[in-house]
Amino acid sequence: MIIDSHVNLHAPQFDEDRDAVIARARAAGVGLMVNICDRVSNFAACRAIADEPDIWATVGTHPHEAKEDPDLAPSTLVDLAADPRVVGIGECGLDFHYDLSPRDTQARVFRAHCAAARETGLPLVVHTREADEAMGDILEDEHRRGAFPILMHCYTSGPELARRCANLGAWFSVSGISTFKAAEDVRAVIRDMPAERIIIETDCPYLAPVPHRGRRNEPAYVPHVLAKLAEVRGWSLDEAEVRTTDAFFALFQRIPRP
Repeated sequence: MIIDSHVNLHAPQFDEDRDAVIARARAAGVGLMVNICDRVSNFAACRAIADEPDIWATVGTHPHEAKEDPDLAPSTLVDLAADPRVVGIGECGLDFHYDLSPRDTQARVFRAHCAAARETGLPLVVHTREADEAMGDILEDEHRRGAFPILMHCYTSGPELARRCANLGAWFSVSGISTFKAAEDVRAVIRDMPAERIIIETDCPYLAPVPHRGRRNEPAYVPHVLAKLAEVRGWSLDEAEVRTTDAFFALFQRIPRP
């Protein structure tokens, strides 16, 4: 089974052909998709996509949107995560590249997500950009308060943060960025990721892999990511599919394995 662990199918980029996009994904062999919440205020739209039997959802607020709800309470996330179609907490984290929300607000909202992941036992879907030291510090501090599963989504940060996260038992997802010609630093980190904790994603509609780079991304393109992961790790395509599927179900334990 090929699984796209991170899609944004409720995004407006899919408003005109969402059903066709989902159909193309299925035709391409994508057996499961996880639709990722961008902010709690948009949870209903995210969750609506997960009425499909092969699509699941998360609940959370992206660091870009943290300013929308700076006092977000863990209990709000926990209550929404009671929905059986919700399988993760996030996307959440720190983004010091764009700084679209104040850094202290990003950190406070991120810690609320950590607390919700700890309480629910659901995976924390983490976005991090140009915040390696702060991200490592927060994750380590929050883990000392009680462990919870971590997914470093679309990992493109440095090897030191990868090491710190791996020591916390984190999973890592590989995206279309791995196919970009100039992304050798990303591929170098992928080579050292824990083999049993790597999954794949598109992050559609963003980050379309080669040979579709520059176009709107969609889940049907995730086999290109799988192929690049296999190449980088020296795995056969079948081995990469088995490994990433096993890793996915080990992480997203609320989803029954077919």
